[in-house]
Amino acid sequence: MLPISIPTKMEEEILEHVYAPKTAWTVQTVIDKVLHDMCGGPKFEQTCDIISVGSPDQPVTGVVTTFMATFDVIQEAVRQGKNFIITHEPTWFTGTDKTDWCQNDSVYLAKRKYLEDHGITVWRLHDHMHMGCEVDYIYEGLLQELDWKQYLQPDEKFPWIYEIPETTIGALADLCKEKLGMDTVQIIGSPDMKVKRVGILVGGGSLGFGVEEMPMQVMERNRLDLMMAGDITEWTICAYINDAYQMGMNRGMLTLGHERSEEAGMKYLASWMQERFPDLPISFVDAKEPFKYL
Repeated sequence: MLPISIPTKMEEEILEHVYAPKTAWTVQTVIDKVLHDMCGGPKFEQTCDIISVGSPDQPVTGVVTTFMATFDVIQEAVRQGKNFIITHEPTWFTGTDKTDWCQNDSVYLAKRKYLEDHGITVWRLHDHMHMGCEVDYIYEGLLQELDWKQYLQPDEKFPWIYEIPETTIGALADLCKEKLGMDTVQIIGSPDMKVKRVGILVGGGSLGFGVEEMPMQVMERNRLDLMMAGDITEWTICAYINDAYQMGMNRGMLTLGHERSEEAGMKYLASWMQERFPDLPISFVDAKEPFKYL
């Protein structure tokens, strides 16, 4: 006789909704199913994955996924008639979305009023996407966009190292412009420099997760020709690679920025969710790079 698997309370609630499609999805039931399917349920007692504005009981008319709930993204969600935004990064300008510091701030008050006037709930999905399970869903989206999944190497515990068909820094910069919608790309090294072994540290990972020397150690122990970085600190990995290049070593860097290196993950989330919520309108809205270049 096969063993009987007894569903958890969360699984029972999800199944109840699936088999009763006339029941409206609420913000909380959407959150519960996302975390269940992504990670097997919530993984962290302390997390920045919180509802930053709105109500968990609100019925969901549609979902927008995005890197950051900027004012333009919020307006687009309203235009689309969707009232639930899933953002990867904060709404209220600090890592934990605390608002004690800005209760009388004009930008905070205007943005919050617009959200509340239009009945928008915003939930942040950061920690669980990166660390909640064996798959980093932000990297999944980036690799899908670049079509690099087949080049991933097992050198590190994390999806950092890739061995690609030999190319040049200039050609990689053109690829990123095309695939990631970038107008300009910062590089260290010659555009003609040959590249085969590449490291990718998306978002703040290129700052070392509190260990400044980490990006340099990753580059050295994995014999990398090039590092594709999200954020940079100019006296760490930037200076390290610049010295290597000036000494004639075959090392270079391509800087994507935090937003461009992670936005594709939220694009991937929209398609991932649509498979699981076929009765909900779900779309990705690009927060876009925050800078204009003169």
